Amino acid sequence: MHGRKVWGALVPYNEVWRTGANAATKLTFSKDVEVDGKPVPAGSYAFFAIPTAKDWTLILNKVADQGGSFGYKQDSDLLRVTVKPAASPMRERLSYQVTNFTDDTASIDLEWEKVKVSLPVKLKTKELSLANIQAAQDNLWSPMTNAARYLLDQKMYPEAMAKVDVSIAQKETWLNTWVKAQVLAAQGKYKDAYPFAQKAKDLGDKEGKEKFFFADDVNKALAEWKNKG
Repeated sequence: MHGRKVWGALVPYNEVWRTGANAATKLTFSKDVEVDGKPVPAGSYAFFAIPTAKDWTLILNKVADQGGSFGYKQDSDLLRVTVKPAASPMRERLSYQVTNFTDDTASIDLEWEKVKVSLPVKLKTKELSLANIQAAQDNLWSPMTNAARYLLDQKMYPEAMAKVDVSIAQKETWLNTWVKAQVLAAQGKYKDAYPFAQKAKDLGDKEGKEKFFFADDVNKALAEWKNKG
């Protein structure tokens, strides 16, 4: 402030302001959110404001990198929100705070002099959390397969079989089927191992050579195990 009056003077009323100094202030959201009920896709936006004594217009503009408000164009706005300014403790320097967190909401607060304005943001915490949980469940087969491969290397065959059975029950793939064949063969159960190796080959062939990266090993095992009891 340096002793200057800010609102209506240093920052004029009824004019687009870059909400900072030098380049326009930039807001970046790593995930999709909502502002004032409007969708805001993940990404970066220039944050402008039009202050007045009674209310402010807060703006997210799709051109994130701008040299102040000189090149600002309204037709590039993603959205505008009208908010009421509130009183705040004196702040010599312009400040931004993220406040009023709940599981699903937050406020991005601009504070300077004795004024505060807040951009309300609605998060998609529940939706994202459920999606992450589902993704973890959908991919349970992969860490269980890796666990089974490790236990196989350690010659812990019952433990390896338990893990690979969990993996297959969750999602049958050429890899976990092949691991089960290996666990059985390692115990001398070639007659039981052979059908799983054959199934691994059938599943792998459907996915193609790039994804079926143990094809040579599987084919070699099929040839060796065919006549073993």
